[in-house]
Amino acid sequence: MPYLTTAIPGIGGQLKSEPGDFFVEEIPLYLPTGQGQHVYITIEKTGLSTYTAIKMIAHALDIPAQAIGHAGLKDAQAVTRQMLSLDGVAPQAVEQLGWPNLKLLQITPHRNKLKIGHLAGNRFVIRVRGVEPEALPTVQQVLGVLAEQGVPNFFGEQRFGNRTNNHILGKLIVQQNAPEFVAEFLGRPQPTETPPIQAARALVDAGRWVEALAQWPGQLADERRVLAAIVRAEGQLEVALKVLDKKLKNFLVSALQGWYFNELLTQRLGRLGHLEDGDVAYLHLNGAAFVVESAAAEQPRADRFEISPSGPLFGPKLLQA
Repeated sequence: MPYLTTAIPGIGGQLKSEPGDFFVEEIPLYLPTGQGQHVYITIEKTGLSTYTAIKMIAHALDIPAQAIGHAGLKDAQAVTRQMLSLDGVAPQAVEQLGWPNLKLLQITPHRNKLKIGHLAGNRFVIRVRGVEPEALPTVQQVLGVLAEQGVPNFFGEQRFGNRTNNHILGKLIVQQNAPEFVAEFLGRPQPTETPPIQAARALVDAGRWVEALAQWPGQLADERRVLAAIVRAEGQLEVALKVLDKKLKNFLVSALQGWYFNELLTQRLGRLGHLEDGDVAYLHLNGAAFVVESAAAEQPRADRFEISPSGPLFGPKLLQA
């Protein structure tokens, strides 16, 4: 991933040495009203992905994970706070929930399900460990560049997964290419993976489905579910895309969207914040978007950070420039 401040030396140090070194708090787009069939809960999770937290809550309440809504995904290797919505659950049942790494901070009914994008933004607190005090002028210099030019809003590495292939899987889902999806999702061991995982993936590559399932590590539950379906279907690979968890499927497709976004952002990095005719500009005040007809006329607003050029997330709802 490229950097905006490559001309400035780094400061060293370590990020995310502990989950508490990276804190993210969701800023809600609206607050629950106190009435309605949905229950909004504010959770604080430590070292968990949003999907894992949803699965834990769904299992505890004996409801499908699809009944739980969220506005966005939060980092796993962090301490994060966000709202979730639960459909058809009594607030009293939710009050009893709690885990050491997943806490409930607030419970309030509301009338509608929480959906992707129902948030105003995120607030971050980031701790960098092991930095020498002499690095402070460099930090101030970097912050000065960011204050002047803005921050490039790249999708982070976690969007692309531990195997850095989520966007590839997303493309194969869009193409409905089940054989290649199975090979990429279940096979092709990587040297960074543990020996048991490498061995199980090698069995998949050899088409030895039953043996692979017997050796498949339990922590890779989504992969195991797909592999078990292939075994039941006696090697018919088309079943893989049918049984893949819907939320995971959407996430993998979103990784493909994020990959294209990052590629385009990289091309614009040298002129970050500079509008071009035909850009779709984002209005920070209310989140509205409009096509820029005259970049020269709108650039002063961009210089004041009233608006910013935006990048595309390709899909059916994309505003055409």
